[in-house]
Amino acid sequence: MFKVAALATVLASALATMVVHAPKADLTVEIARTEAQREQGLMNRRVLLAHTGMLFVFERDENVDFWMKDTLVPLDMIFIAADGTVRRVFSNVPVVAPTLPDEQIPREGARAKFVIELAAGEASTDGIVAGVKLDLSGAPPPQ
Repeated sequence: MFKVAALATVLASALATMVVHAPKADLTVEIARTEAQREQGLMNRRVLLAHTGMLFVFERDENVDFWMKDTLVPLDMIFIAADGTVRRVFSNVPVVAPTLPDEQIPREGARAKFVIELAAGEASTDGIVAGVKLDLSGAPPPQ
């Protein structure tokens, strides 16, 4: 019962969710498909449970950049092609000081149609590495 209640708390943002089957685990991810949802991302979250995260859906397969502004937990960022192939994994991207000016916050980027953010270390634990193919066919289109 605690696990369900905790998951509900973590996924309390009222975004739609879906399950993504990784090689070693099923991931429950919130879907950020609007510009505002993608911009908010996982900002100000204090907890991110194992096997949960956020899927960012973009209009096309293009170069996208992510940063850790107002993100309170270290993350793994997974950049994925339109066909579901993982192109790049940035592991254990650290939290930055809230006082760091925006122009000094490091950015991680690659070509992607989708990006998944998970708690730091989760990608490796779940068998997600460059070249792995994830089934994202159930992801809704961006708005």
